[in-house]
Amino acid sequence: MAESVEVPRPQVFAQVDGRLSTFYFVRHAKAGSRGHWQGDDRLRPLSKKGVKQAQDLIDLFKPFNISAIYSSPYLRCVQTLEPLAHDRELEIQETPALAEGRGLPGAFEFMGDAELDDVVLSTHGDIVWELVEDLVRRKVIRAGEGGYEKGSTWVVEVASGKPVRARFIPAP
Repeated sequence: MAESVEVPRPQVFAQVDGRLSTFYFVRHAKAGSRGHWQGDDRLRPLSKKGVKQAQDLIDLFKPFNISAIYSSPYLRCVQTLEPLAHDRELEIQETPALAEGRGLPGAFEFMGDAELDDVVLSTHGDIVWELVEDLVRRKVIRAGEGGYEKGSTWVVEVASGKPVRARFIPAP
């Protein structure tokens, strides 16, 4: 996968009829080193760089409507979206479906809900990696496009519970 893309840009677009829902998959911002952390990994906080990335998400998301914010219960994921949630006056809803090691099925629970649209999901690298691989397999994007670095976002448009368009936004 490429490290980053300079500007948000459309990927391969499928012909789509009907209603689209949009999901913003945010890989948590930079956290302290896993190897140096002594406590429960679920409580590992953002680093100074990660706190700045989280704050910068406010500007990155300015052009987007957001109806809800969901996060893995891991502290670093919640902290990644706290400034954005505060700015938009939305509550962060924690869910184990987005936790590390849960895999892509948790993400598909959200994408399959026809009532959801314009939803931000804060999750982990393993889930974002699986998402990108799934987008490639479905031919929504080409292999090597986009990335999955900490603090980056994938904008995924969904029709009938299936991803049909996606674009990558590099970490702030």
